[in-house]
Amino acid sequence: MLIEYKNVDVYQETQEVLSNVSFTIDEGEMVYIIGKVGSGKSSLLKTMYAELPIHTGEAKVMNYDLCNLKTKHLPDLRKQLGIIFQDFKLLTDRTVESNLRFVLKATGWKNKVEIADRINQVLTLVGMETKGYKLPSELSGGEQQRIAIARAILNHPKLILADEPTGNLDFETGKLITELLSKVVKEQGVTVVMITHNLNLLELFPGRVFKCKDKAFTEVSKEDTKEAEKEIEEAEKEEEDKPEIDIESSENTTAENADAEENNDMEIIEDLVEVSKEDNNDK
Repeated sequence: MLIEYKNVDVYQETQEVLSNVSFTIDEGEMVYIIGKVGSGKSSLLKTMYAELPIHTGEAKVMNYDLCNLKTKHLPDLRKQLGIIFQDFKLLTDRTVESNLRFVLKATGWKNKVEIADRINQVLTLVGMETKGYKLPSELSGGEQQRIAIARAILNHPKLILADEPTGNLDFETGKLITELLSKVVKEQGVTVVMITHNLNLLELFPGRVFKCKDKAFTEVSKEDTKEAEKEIEEAEKEEEDKPEIDIESSENTTAENADAEENNDMEIIEDLVEVSKEDNNDK
């Protein structure tokens, strides 16, 4: 069993967003998490890589006890995961190959031939074998997300956590990205846990579906997926129709939250790659 939660309460700071969460996920599964904005999807995912702490219940990811995980062991957990962010989080001052080489060198790879072979393998897998010389700014959003997936699978993880990997992409590009993640599940036996709002993808690339609603986290049957989709669309339309209040204050708060998220995400990437003294020479 790859992930096991029992009676877990999930908090975002002091606010409870999910209550009494219990589920298990095995190896080689494609798992989707759906729900309206603010329902606790990302918060739950963050508990899986210990970005948010768990204080109640029991939670294990790849045999790591998340409730009692010490800070010094965080990099050990995160090195065994592949994490894909909505906004890619590529190092913008390096080429694609340098981004991937940096990760491999910082996680202990030393043989130059093996490093080059592994980079070629993952780039070929994601259909980007001719783009290694390019900077992230020279790639489209879909291409950058493919590189982010290549980075996530570099060290042969058993588990990939993807937080809205298609959120900034058009539907057709999002479909290609989801197809690629589904391919990784089928061909490499990796488990993918993916948050998505593109519910049409669930029919194209079937998997288990969980829904966050009213602080509950429940598995949704194939027959109930359409009803869940309708509920989410209606709830989000209601949010859009609400009058805007104190726009300036809201924008300032949003900007502050975005800055905090950016800092946290970069800290996670540093944990994933264990930034070494050699990184400045690898540009």
